[in-house]
Amino acid sequence: MFSKLYSLIIEYAHDGFYNATDKLNKFISSTDGFADILWQIGTIPEEIPHDSTEEKLFAKASDAVLSRAFRELGLKSTVLSERADSADVIAQSDIYGYSLVADAKAFRLSRTAKNQKDFKVGALSGWRKEADYAVLCSPYFQYPRQQSQIYAQAVDNNVCLLSWEHLIFLLQNRIKENETLNLSTLWNFSDSVAHTTVVSEKKKCFIRKFDTQCTSIVGFEPNNLDAFLISCIERIRNRGNKEKAYWESERKIILSYSHEQAITELIKNKKIDEKIRQIDLYIRGISRD
Repeated sequence: MFSKLYSLIIEYAHDGFYNATDKLNKFISSTDGFADILWQIGTIPEEIPHDSTEEKLFAKASDAVLSRAFRELGLKSTVLSERADSADVIAQSDIYGYSLVADAKAFRLSRTAKNQKDFKVGALSGWRKEADYAVLCSPYFQYPRQQSQIYAQAVDNNVCLLSWEHLIFLLQNRIKENETLNLSTLWNFSDSVAHTTVVSEKKKCFIRKFDTQCTSIVGFEPNNLDAFLISCIERIRNRGNKEKAYWESERKIILSYSHEQAITELIKNKKIDEKIRQIDLYIRGISRD
């Protein structure tokens, strides 16, 4: 079903951004193949061009997937349409009365080293406004494994560092908030870390501690999640092979170019003509009036 979502992103890219977003939200909210989408939404397909409409739609689709995952966990959740200075997803608990804002992250497998700006932990905290909690959802194995400023920011601002894999684990085990299970213990995890962490260790990765908390509150042993994450690695390897196949096919196409084709493609890739046109437009528009 993820392949269907991908094809819809390509198809809707020419329908206008807001119209396309609305169609994708409806598809994600109603599809019976949600589990397959949830498994793969954390990885942006290599075929999608950087900074393209398709890439922006993929990001909005990931918001819709995160929102549905919250609903599957028993919360009310919606995707927000505004982008500036606002979280992408909101959720509320009817049982316990808390609310949260959330941001979904997806990365390419070819992406080089990421930094704190890629995760926007500090910004997400600012988007909390009247909500009780702030949750970042990123691919599990894309979080820094040793030290990072994002952990200090999460501790200082009480931002929950969740992963798509955590959500899959919970939903596969039919976890749902009810009168005896309050999931706010998860969303509030970074606050508990703040009370037990000295300043000099704030940047240390605490994902393993979160893993333990995640399994504990739903009545599982840590080794249950460990075994699940090992199975996730194999899935990522399989996805990686598919993404590598795309670049291998691209390599073959490029190697088949004539000298003239190669030059034309290089000029197109660097957007040289577009940049020249933009300079011309700017110069022609200069006036003291």
